[in-house]
Amino acid sequence: MADVAAETATLLARRYRLEIDLSATATPSWAVVPGMSEFAPKVESTDQDATDYGSDGWGQVTRTKLAWSAEASFLRRAHPITKAFNAAQEKLRTSSRAFGAGSYVHVRWYDRDGRVGDNWEGTALVTWEPEGGDSEELESIKVTLTGNGAPTEITNPAT
Repeated sequence: MADVAAETATLLARRYRLEIDLSATATPSWAVVPGMSEFAPKVESTDQDATDYGSDGWGQVTRTKLAWSAEASFLRRAHPITKAFNAAQEKLRTSSRAFGAGSYVHVRWYDRDGRVGDNWEGTALVTWEPEGGDSEELESIKVTLTGNGAPTEITNPAT
């Protein structure tokens, strides 16, 4: 019988969990942002042409900047009796309308199945965009997190 490599299992996009720090102190109080239906973290680079005469006509490039961001879509959540919006989602919404320190959120995302190597934490600015829809649709929000500085790789909290 042929040996099948363990690395051939295809991962699901829903493997990520996003959490936001709701604490007003230096000790984080992590809360899951519920209702997430899409999540796409990314790192973009700025590369500059560094070609000089000594390259004999071959292009040379130097990376000068890295920037991280994450886009997520959520189904809006509220308590069925009190009508209060979910605290984690509200923190994102209120931060998107603030200036200065209040416009930043402390976030982390990780593989909910406990995998090592793709688990991050950072500080980001928030863009909050209701996606609208007709009378048959659920309320959906698109959130963009724009990183402020380098993210930190963390130990997966799900392990």
